[in-house]
Amino acid sequence: MSVKKQYLKSKPVCKVTFKLTKQEAKAAQTVRLLGDFNNWDTQAPPMKRLKNGAFTATLDLPKDSQYQFRYLLDDKEWENDWAADQYVPSPVSLEDNSVIRV
Repeated sequence: MSVKKQYLKSKPVCKVTFKLTKQEAKAAQTVRLLGDFNNWDTQAPPMKRLKNGAFTATLDLPKDSQYQFRYLLDDKEWENDWAADQYVPSPVSLEDNSVIRV
């Protein structure tokens, strides 16, 4: 898992690329990136699957903010990003959510 941040000089946003390797995706056919930035919408479009089996998605997020997020594998199994900036208890389960600060 990895999170890459690229701050834009022309706008107050950060281009954030989220990536899961094939092994981290646990052979999932689809992976959705859900979080505060898309209201945890379980119908959000899936991440792009690469030829090597990894999954990636890039979002433009407003700077000076933080967002909770998780990955949803095959619409049934939740996974955190272990490269996240922080972890906080989820308000809806006993698990933690990943947090990214931009």
